[in-house]
Amino acid sequence: MSLRYALLGLLAEEPASGYDLTRKFERALQRYAWHAQHSQIYPELNRLAADGLAMVVAEGARGRRTYAITDKGRTELRSWMLNPPDVFVVRHEFVLRLFLLSTLDPDDARAVLRPVVEDSARELATLRESIDTADTTTPPGALPAFGRLVAEYGLRSFQTMHDWALWALDQIDQADTTAPEINHSE
Repeated sequence: MSLRYALLGLLAEEPASGYDLTRKFERALQRYAWHAQHSQIYPELNRLAADGLAMVVAEGARGRRTYAITDKGRTELRSWMLNPPDVFVVRHEFVLRLFLLSTLDPDDARAVLRPVVEDSARELATLRESIDTADTTTPPGALPAFGRLVAEYGLRSFQTMHDWALWALDQIDQADTTAPEINHSE
């Protein structure tokens, strides 16, 4: 159901074709917020149009359609935004792996965590650069652009992940050095 609202939100920013929306998912949303495939986007756009939440505003070559959000769609999006679910259900494969990290020996656990440290450091650098650019282009006193707010959320999330992964590695190192050695020759 969230795909519907992700598409309405993107269309609220500007009219777009299914191809344009797919590219936005690939560039920004897929990695950080929501994954949607090309084959899911087009049927959902048709449903949005059938429900009067979006409409085709232009048709181009090879059947390319550009969609825009309708007033009814803006109302629906606003209602969804202002009424979050009572229970948030999170399905995060990485976190599942963390629950199972204790099933690995210390060297394998480190092998899982080291890329988290490296990848989060890279993401932090990229997000800091994006934020610096956004901050220099936003006029003083203006509401930050949507992308700036999301970039800040990403920055804080990756900083937390980075700090946690360093802490977890340290915990494994401490436990590994204090664990009694097992004599396999007995």
